[in-house]
Amino acid sequence: MANSRLRLHLATGNPHKVAEFQLLAERTGIDLEFVRAEPMPPVLEDTGTFEGNARKKALALKALLPPTALVLADDSGLCVDALGGAPGVESAYFAGPAGDSAANLAKLVADLRAIPPGQRGAHFVCVLVLIGATDAESGVFFGRCEGSLRLEPAGGAGFGYDPLFIPADRHETYAELGDDIKNTLSHRALAFQQLARRLKLVDR
Repeated sequence: MANSRLRLHLATGNPHKVAEFQLLAERTGIDLEFVRAEPMPPVLEDTGTFEGNARKKALALKALLPPTALVLADDSGLCVDALGGAPGVESAYFAGPAGDSAANLAKLVADLRAIPPGQRGAHFVCVLVLIGATDAESGVFFGRCEGSLRLEPAGGAGFGYDPLFIPADRHETYAELGDDIKNTLSHRALAFQQLARRLKLVDR
């Protein structure tokens, strides 16, 4: 990789995701500058897949930038086994079109009450789509973290469904683990590790 700093335009208006990406980048040793979309162009996330939605967001932002710009889009969500994979690609809008995180969390807690503790298996999925000027600067990167759900939220860190999700072989929720631990095992961390390997090949 060249000594110049790589600039990634993030196809998101979510400051929590931007902060998490910055922490993930610091672990890789790649000198990255993240630029949040301001504003992010509206995108109807209607493809039915994480990859399809991420690609739509990346292309929407890419259309507004110079041809050489590197654009990164993320689509991620929580898939609950006993709910047939829901909320899945609708994770951000589980409680309705407003995309209210507190309402989404409350709805999931309500749905979980009918599910016995031993049957609350779930996994987080993250798909990252990178679009650059060439095939070498583009790619799709996938991360998945298996775990289970607790009935009541625990922990003050993280965002979204983090206070309910307990990764496999752990006893704490994402929101209790802290950034140092979470960023070694989370779905987004696993996808970002793959992305980092590709970015190290980008000569800028």
